[in-house]
Amino acid sequence: MNKPLLFICCALICIYSYGQNLVTNDSLTRAATIKNTTTGNAVIFTPETPALNQIAGAPKAFYTYFWEFGDGHYSKEENPKHIYKNKGEYEVKLWATNNYDTGKPPTSRPKKVAINNLTTAYEDMASMEENFTLKRNREPIPSEDIVAIMSYKNTKTYPTNGKLYLFYNEHKFKANNFELIETRTHHNEKRIPTETFAYTQTTDDNSNYLASVNDELFKTNEILQDSTVKTNLPLTISESKSYYKDWSILEFDNMEPEEERHIFFSLKTTPEMVKDTSAIISIRGIYVPDDNYDNHNIKDMEMEIVTSHDPNNMSSNATIMNYRLVRFKTLKYKIKFQNNGEGPANTIRLETDVPDMLDKSTIEVVDMYPKCDICPKREVLYSCLDTTFTDSQAIFTFKNIYLPGSEQKNVKEYDSTKGFVKYKIKFAKDFHKQKTKSRTAIIFDKNDPIITNYSTTRFLPGLSIGAKVGYNWYSDLQNSESYFFGATLSPYKSYRWYWQVELMNNFHNYDANITVSEAVIDGAQGFRFLQRTTTNTSYENIDWDVPVLIRYNVNNYIGLGTGLNTTISVSEKQNQSVLIEQFEGQNPDAPIFNTIEESNTQTESFTNLRAGVLFEATAGFARIGPSLGARYVLNFKNDFNYWQFYAIWKF
Repeated sequence: MNKPLLFICCALICIYSYGQNLVTNDSLTRAATIKNTTTGNAVIFTPETPALNQIAGAPKAFYTYFWEFGDGHYSKEENPKHIYKNKGEYEVKLWATNNYDTGKPPTSRPKKVAINNLTTAYEDMASMEENFTLKRNREPIPSEDIVAIMSYKNTKTYPTNGKLYLFYNEHKFKANNFELIETRTHHNEKRIPTETFAYTQTTDDNSNYLASVNDELFKTNEILQDSTVKTNLPLTISESKSYYKDWSILEFDNMEPEEERHIFFSLKTTPEMVKDTSAIISIRGIYVPDDNYDNHNIKDMEMEIVTSHDPNNMSSNATIMNYRLVRFKTLKYKIKFQNNGEGPANTIRLETDVPDMLDKSTIEVVDMYPKCDICPKREVLYSCLDTTFTDSQAIFTFKNIYLPGSEQKNVKEYDSTKGFVKYKIKFAKDFHKQKTKSRTAIIFDKNDPIITNYSTTRFLPGLSIGAKVGYNWYSDLQNSESYFFGATLSPYKSYRWYWQVELMNNFHNYDANITVSEAVIDGAQGFRFLQRTTTNTSYENIDWDVPVLIRYNVNNYIGLGTGLNTTISVSEKQNQSVLIEQFEGQNPDAPIFNTIEESNTQTESFTNLRAGVLFEATAGFARIGPSLGARYVLNFKNDFNYWQFYAIWKF
């Protein structure tokens, strides 16, 4: 082989090898890898994660972990040790979540672990305090995946067969928040068609639902349920279907007494997910432990949509509301916090902004962690939660508590370092349709405050339809009479600036200017005479006005507006009468010897298009209800400027 050909071959091989390495290296841009040490059937797992990019001003960045061991068990420890019961090959998965970090969570490839020897005794340790739970590995962020863990336990004294339901994607959100991409089972649970809803013995349900620590049950589309035992399964299924768009059903069998099982659902968060960092969304699980009965448990899991995985967060169920329906609505807020210190916190102070539109005196704490009593008015030595107020804030203070720090020695349970306060509050008596936002300063003992995200409240624009009647006065037209009626369309009860469009139907009668012309006519035999022609024209029009204007409410009673006005005559009837008078001779004072009268009518459609600008003011109930107004329309066509006086009622 000659040297040039050998050089070309070597170059091609190098390019191909580099390309292969480039594809391999670039397929995971920010990766966490799984390392393990195996001794028989005991395996210690270690994560290798990329360096964290600290958010400026935030507490120290750190990772949290979620492991699936491939045999139906999981852990949230950083370096878990797991003992496998049986020989075989298991696929281990890792989700590492970056907290107080500017980047995205690292991705991780599953790793297969082979168990060839059983050298360590396996103990099936009971871990569930409840017979049914629903958990997640992290809060949802648009375009990221989360894992929902459904755990269930047989508390009966005999083996059971039953069903599990997962409901997701709430109807109240236009777009889907989740796509169910994978369901991982380890005990032969079988997925059945979603149309299959098998009921057994139907009994009455008193419909009394209680709130739990992290969950609130939705009755129909408002009330969240806890995992209290229910007996009316058809009612629960019907209510769940009315609140959620999608669901998945699994059935299980041969579950032994006291046995615990876990199912893992991978949920892909869609890009269309509500991009509001203070919005609360939920999924629901239903556990039917025995197919022979309708007894079942319900667990609703609330989640806060976030933009970064920070444990300190403020959220609300009132991010987007219908202003027509909020008068008697009670808003719910949740403040979450975490002690990231090296020691426990004894006092935690939450300084929370309260918008002016809300009534601070109606605040009611509905749940908290650490669990404690509400403080009395006197000083006490036991643990309690105190609530005080300033002009613009509500201050929640945990006193005499013990909340361990995530960096504290011998603290392995990450969730034990977290806390929250959930409270509800009502609207003030007089509030406007304004966007509001609030946040919380979290102070652990005497440390510097940690500031949460903003929790926003916005209102849907809504539609307000108005009925309008009035009179148009044309100062430059003779014998003008113009009455109108019509409708307006605008956002419902806007606070200050808003757009308004109208459609007015006008009945307009007026006379045009009378024209008189005279001419000398040459008659027979050289006789000349004067002829006078008088033309009188009147109009009977049906006009459509289409004003588009921007309005401003000065206060609850005065409004101003300006905009463009377009008018077209959908029907124009022109009546014309002509009087011809002929005089003896050429002098108009001479006697009339002949009179001729003529008349004609002409009708046209969609003519006389004209445009102009308008200025107006209203007095009355500016935002909703009746008011009186005056408008001046300056048309670009002569003689058609006019004043409009009207009454309007907005609904």
